[in-house]
Amino acid sequence: MATAIAQTTRTSPLSALKSQPGAVWAVAFAAVVSFMGIGLVDPILPTIAGKLNATQTQSELLFTTYLALTGVAMFFTSWVSSRIGTKLTLLIGLALVVGFSTACALAPSVAPIIGFRAGWGIGNALFVSTALAAIVSAATGGSAAAIILYETALGVGFAFGPLTGGLLGNVTWRGPFAGTAVLMAVGIVAVSLMLKNGHNVHPEPVRVSAPFKALKDPGMGTMGAAAFFYNMAFFTTLAFPPFALARLGVTDPIMLGLVFFGWGALLAVSAVLVAPRLTMRLRRTSILLMAEVLLALVLVAAALVVNSVAGLIACVVVAGIPLGLLNTVLTECSMEASTLPRPVASSTYSGCRFLGGAIAPPLCTMLAHVTSIWVPFIYGAAMILVSASIILTRRAALSRADCFEDAEEEAENMAVAADVLG
Repeated sequence: MATAIAQTTRTSPLSALKSQPGAVWAVAFAAVVSFMGIGLVDPILPTIAGKLNATQTQSELLFTTYLALTGVAMFFTSWVSSRIGTKLTLLIGLALVVGFSTACALAPSVAPIIGFRAGWGIGNALFVSTALAAIVSAATGGSAAAIILYETALGVGFAFGPLTGGLLGNVTWRGPFAGTAVLMAVGIVAVSLMLKNGHNVHPEPVRVSAPFKALKDPGMGTMGAAAFFYNMAFFTTLAFPPFALARLGVTDPIMLGLVFFGWGALLAVSAVLVAPRLTMRLRRTSILLMAEVLLALVLVAAALVVNSVAGLIACVVVAGIPLGLLNTVLTECSMEASTLPRPVASSTYSGCRFLGGAIAPPLCTMLAHVTSIWVPFIYGAAMILVSASIILTRRAALSRADCFEDAEEEAENMAVAADVLG
């Protein structure tokens, strides 16, 4: 089985990506901005809580409503895109983000922002899931290089989202929302001009039930469950530290933005440069297990140094390394673990992933309120170990994705990484 898979991925993914360079890079640019939208509120959470008289849990609902609606909508994106086409689906998603991010910038209180973030999440789902399927489908000789490009967009977005949020949030808490609206409008123009009207990820209409039935597939069901618990840990490292640092006097949006810029930068480098080298030498499940244990150790360390500004910042930034590995390899496994059409696999995997992330932010603040400030980090460590146990016990179901990349593919993937990073 491993040999057969290797043969499907040796036919120059770099050449496949270059077959539609304008379209691919236009979607990748819009993906960067879309992922910026996830993290841009991070450095302004304490500011929003103070300026709008909101509790910490109310502020964390800016993540929850966004991620929950994103996750639910993800399950229907393949049904939508297979009927109206990839380009129109992407444009509708981008337009919804522009509209709702503008509404957030104009909102008078935290309650409307929570609601508008839900609408923002629906637009994000239409765009992100379709963008993943579109970029992966562009790599007709294999998906590895395309996934690297997609995960690079994710890493760059997560790096510059908090930094942009911190810089604009230092002027006004409305700034990050308005900035996202402007950048996404640029994304609409780029996709409109560069993506062909006739481009479709999947030519046959997808049944609305297909992403849900996909969970019955052993490989996809395993990856969906693993991604669900993984994203609980992921958003523990993203959404809760601003309040843990605020307790220690670190509330400046620029400072928080810089912290998470470092986190996102290591995430991007790990996803783009380290993951391809490891997948050439180790089985993907081995990489997942090692990275998840490493993330658990980092989160436990954060719990131990929760009263130290320098220690907590160091743990947050270092967490970007295992998170980058996990983002890339989890996505690769999800797209390769079954014979499902890529739009269906993308919808199912992304839906499970975002629903898991929706639970963590408010739960972390509630745990900290009723117990102690270090408990949310232990919760995050426990959730990533649950993900690891799922992968370990269901490893046989991932045999299709659990293969080595050869030297030629690894060199091509590294070339893509070099191009992406300039």
